[in-house]
Amino acid sequence: MKTYDSAFLRACRREPVPHTPVWFMRQAGRSLPEYLKVREGIAMLDSCMRPDLVAEITMQPVRRHRVDAAIYFSDIVVPLKAIGIDLDIKPGVGPVVESPIRSRADLARLRALTPDDVAYVTEAIGLLTAELGETPLIGFAGAPFTLASYLVEGGPSRNHEHTKAMMYGDPELWADLLDRLADITAAFLRVQIEAGASAVQLFDSWVGALAPADYRRSVLPASAKVFDAVSGYGVPRIHFGVGTGELLGLLGEAGADVVGVDWRVPLDEAARRVGPGKALQGNLDPAVLFAGERAVEAKTREVLDAAASLEGHVFNLGHGVLPTTDPDALTRLVEYVHTQTKR
Repeated sequence: MKTYDSAFLRACRREPVPHTPVWFMRQAGRSLPEYLKVREGIAMLDSCMRPDLVAEITMQPVRRHRVDAAIYFSDIVVPLKAIGIDLDIKPGVGPVVESPIRSRADLARLRALTPDDVAYVTEAIGLLTAELGETPLIGFAGAPFTLASYLVEGGPSRNHEHTKAMMYGDPELWADLLDRLADITAAFLRVQIEAGASAVQLFDSWVGALAPADYRRSVLPASAKVFDAVSGYGVPRIHFGVGTGELLGLLGEAGADVVGVDWRVPLDEAARRVGPGKALQGNLDPAVLFAGERAVEAKTREVLDAAASLEGHVFNLGHGVLPTTDPDALTRLVEYVHTQTKR
């Protein structure tokens, strides 16, 4: 694999690196004028199904920022759309599901995902790996809990009341729903790895809404099933959630090789919570990028200092790039981290 000795994969494997590798969640997206230009007039889900467009958008931040890894341009609901769930991504709202899943009969709508359902993914990754060369491509998927919360709520939710009602009130239905979503997610990640992705990230965007005991009982088995399903490929597996300070140890326990940390917990404390044997990813607050170069450098230095004793560190934001971020601030940040950590 051409990418095997890249700084990013070496950091994921907790091996010595020439510099701390950097990539950003949502680096391929709304903060880039070139992205807005190629997406003009094209709906989000449509853009995810056009291999030429996916490849172009995925490459844009690599060309502009010189990041150490590309992240495949897609959306966490793509595999659900691919198996026939009636949903759409509404601008300013997010994924909206026409008929939420609330009963056992509804589970029948979640059929298995096959590679043919997402042939455009295989094609796009083929285009990308040819262009990326030694730069790794990260594949990704939404974790079972977050996918379930969209399906049960019918869209984004602040309190997840329908989701938690099912989880607490009908634990058997909940377990079966997450198990089915774990199979779909694992199949989606397998397609990406077999097409050439060098690493995968499981996004559990909403799981910070849960207490640790509920996560362990009602979510961890499904996430662990996903990680286990792709363990044989030997690619690093990253796990990330938002507001998951209390869950960091459990996120690692689910089977990740790298645990993503949002900005609320310093990386040295995160390492204590996660325990040995894992690399960490993170964790500059995305809003810091609006504060001016001197402040960005000072806060970045804090992150790097907190990461100094880690077994492996991938520099990232504590969540995704905000849409109105100045792209030049990201380019400067990559250069600053590379310069400060050159070994």
